[in-house]
Amino acid sequence: MEIAPQEVIAKYESVIGLEVHVQLATRTKIFCGCPTSFGAAPNSNVCPVCCGLPGALPVLSKQAVELAIRGALALNCEIRPLSRFARKNYFYPDSPKGYQISQYDQPFAEWGFLDIAVNGATKRIKVTRVHMEDDAGKSLHEGFRDSAKFTYVDLNRSGTPLIEIVSEPDMRSSDEAFAYLTELKQNVQFVQASTCDMEKGHLRCDANVSVRPWGQTELGTKVEVKNLNSFRFLREAIDYEIARQVAVIEGGGKIHQESRLFNPDTGVTASMRSKEDAHDYRYFPEPDLAPLRIGDAWLAAIKATVPELPGARRLRFVSALGLSEYDAQVLTASRGLADYFEATSKVAGDAKLAANWVMGDLAALLKNAGLEIEASPVSAERLGELVALIVSGELTGKLAKEVLPKMFESGDTAAAVVEREGLKTISDTGELERMIDEVIAGNPKQLEQYRAGKASLIGFFVGQVMKASRGQANPALVNDLVKAKLG
Repeated sequence: MEIAPQEVIAKYESVIGLEVHVQLATRTKIFCGCPTSFGAAPNSNVCPVCCGLPGALPVLSKQAVELAIRGALALNCEIRPLSRFARKNYFYPDSPKGYQISQYDQPFAEWGFLDIAVNGATKRIKVTRVHMEDDAGKSLHEGFRDSAKFTYVDLNRSGTPLIEIVSEPDMRSSDEAFAYLTELKQNVQFVQASTCDMEKGHLRCDANVSVRPWGQTELGTKVEVKNLNSFRFLREAIDYEIARQVAVIEGGGKIHQESRLFNPDTGVTASMRSKEDAHDYRYFPEPDLAPLRIGDAWLAAIKATVPELPGARRLRFVSALGLSEYDAQVLTASRGLADYFEATSKVAGDAKLAANWVMGDLAALLKNAGLEIEASPVSAERLGELVALIVSGELTGKLAKEVLPKMFESGDTAAAVVEREGLKTISDTGELERMIDEVIAGNPKQLEQYRAGKASLIGFFVGQVMKASRGQANPALVNDLVKAKLG
């Protein structure tokens, strides 16, 4: 398929909305007690309910509802006191009931938003609705084009609880879509509604893409690109689809409403089926489930467990702790990292220095060990104690870089490592003056140059003293003593 060049694409405005499916972090499925554990043997986590057997009745999981509410609150949504489940009728081999239990005209959450930043500009993306539904199973295809081909159905995933998050068509580029999905993932993870592990299918995305000439207010015909399971594929699929649609229109063709699949190997989208409208699914109220009522007391109890969201935390890190916007962005990449940094900072007494150690030396040690921040052998409090030693002048930054790996390996405190290894900062004036005298006596040429007016050699003498002390001398004190000695 021929795509349009950039100068032609520039004549069109792209309009993008995302439908994001998030698997809730429940222990069991949404309407039965089967486990949601990943990687079990095919068709082992199943029962009559999630297999769609006649006479089996669904029972709504309270944990699923509470996590769904947490996820919606993370998107600044309004929670409806009354919502209803509906049957969405369609046939797939991996959908054993022949319908999906979802929510249609009365979802449990509506009218949220997320603020994103792209190229230094902030933009608000509106969230139309969030609704609960159960997932289908999985079809596994085996064989090749010229040989026997088999399709197997694994129903382990059937009945796992999802929330579908539907945005308004407020995005105008793949960069904005990327930023929106990133913010959405962070927020949902922060409130622990989902792990959002894309490799396990816990976060999947459909992109609705259309184009229109600049200045036109009427929306173009949208095309849905299904099942995008990585951030990179989302960006590539949107960019390709924009270029494809522009080429079709420029060539005198017409865009048809359809669903397409993105092939990451070729970087192109291919037609999957004509896109259904809501009436094609023949929605009707689910007769086996009562309306869902979310009372004020229950909602208040859930709200009380929702932590400060990443956006607000970033602003506070910048305004209250004096961090740069970049540092705040890095440190709020996950709730575990943000919590770790804050705990470190409180003990250290210097937020910027604490941030540097969390993002730098500790991050490098964790990466080499293949560990996440939650599994760090050095607790936040103990890293804070190490940084506090630097702040107080009891330990130099150079020596601290020797101490932290030993803490990481042994689990000991900074004070214990310093004592055991004899790494304590030398602040004894008499001992330092002796070292300075030896350095000055051993470098007569540099002393002569200094006295001739080359004041920058102060740094040379300080460096030589630090070297002689194996980095243990108090740098500030050495600097003052060297200046006094040299006059």
